[in-house]
Order: sequence, then C-alpha cells, then structure tokens
Amino acid sequence: MPALQDSINAVRVAAEAADRLKATDIVAFDVADLLGITDIMMIAGASNERQVLAVAEEIEKDLYLKCDGRQPRSREGLTEGQWVLLDYGDFVIHVMHDEAREFYGLERLWKDCESIDLQLEHPETAAHHEDDSRIDAYASLGDE
Repeated sequence: MPALQDSINAVRVAAEAADRLKATDIVAFDVADLLGITDIMMIAGASNERQVLAVAEEIEKDLYLKCDGRQPRSREGLTEGQWVLLDYGDFVIHVMHDEAREFYGLERLWKDCESIDLQLEHPETAAHHEDDSRIDAYASLGDE
C-alpha cells in the first residue's frame, strides 16, 4: 500500500522548509511497502552543524503551523548537529551533515523504493553549489 496523500503533503511542506534554508539534495522515498512502520523517509543535506539544526527547526515550525499543529513523536541528534531525526510516525525526516550523509548512504537503503515528487520550486543540490564555485573561480581569472 503506497504512502497516504496526507503524509505526502506534509513531507512536501517539510521539503519546502528545508529548501528555503538551502538544504541540499532533498529527497523522499515511499517506503510503506518495504517497512510497514512508516510511509515516507525524507533526507536533506546541510553543510555544517548550525545549518543542520536550523533546517530541522524550520521543518518542525512549518509542520506545526501549516499541518494542524503536527509535532514529531520523537527527535534525536539535536545535541551533535550531525544528523537530526524527526519521527512523525507516518513519515521520518533525516537532516544530515553532508559528511555524515555521504558516510551512511541512507539513499541506498531505499533505492528500490519509489521516490516522491517534492514539487520544489528551487531545489538545491550539492553538485549545483560545486559548479557555481568552479564558475566563480573561472570568472575571477578573467579579472586578473
């Protein structure tokens, strides 16, 4: 049984919040058939500990304000700021420091699951930022 539309809508709200704070590579997978304990896993990357915490806080705030006071059942990782897990029951959100995300490779756990279209207007990707820095470096060579 695929993820419920209510869960998909809530995850889209969470993804918008993460994207607004420049989280990178935001993805979500429909894991309902695979796990049975939750419908959706969402992952968002952040480049440093402060951004990890800020993104998690913004997600919580938006889900509370835009989804009828929805609050996580549990929150983990708020002390270290490397990997914050927000468990909403029907969906779980992982906000991960880029290095931790690369190390753990959560995406490979759900690679066989259908991805969810998050409908982000301006999705940020880590590759996009790397390309921008290369372009900026190249452009500055012409200034010399």
